[in-house]
Amino acid sequence: MSQSNIKFGPVPFNCGEDLTAAADHLVVLGHSTGTPQMTLPDALTDHALYLVLEGNAVDETGYFLPISPAANVRLPLIGTCNPGDTLVLADPAVAGQPGKVIVLPETAGTYRAVAIAEEQGIDTQLVLARPANLGLITVAE
Repeated sequence: MSQSNIKFGPVPFNCGEDLTAAADHLVVLGHSTGTPQMTLPDALTDHALYLVLEGNAVDETGYFLPISPAANVRLPLIGTCNPGDTLVLADPAVAGQPGKVIVLPETAGTYRAVAIAEEQGIDTQLVLARPANLGLITVAE
């Protein structure tokens, strides 16, 4: 078998920024001089494919869940949603929004689709969602 030294479930990584208050937020795997580290997304198009289970201070170890369509997750929602809505990364340029999700807006732009809502949701709720790496979606005017 060629699949050795692999991990299933939560994985430990260094925190590239303070993630102590980021439980349940989506994060991006990057690196600092080759050392893996997790950070909150800083662009609408980032590959935010991990969920913070236990955040920590900068350069400390946190625990993260790789999101997969095999299991639903609860994501912090901004605004409202209905079952079947496509969820995308919220605007990380807005304070308090990095790592959260919103329904695919009608506003022109390019968005990273990360999940499909599996229940009706209200603002600030941890909404039940099915991870779905649908890639980038461009909304035209």
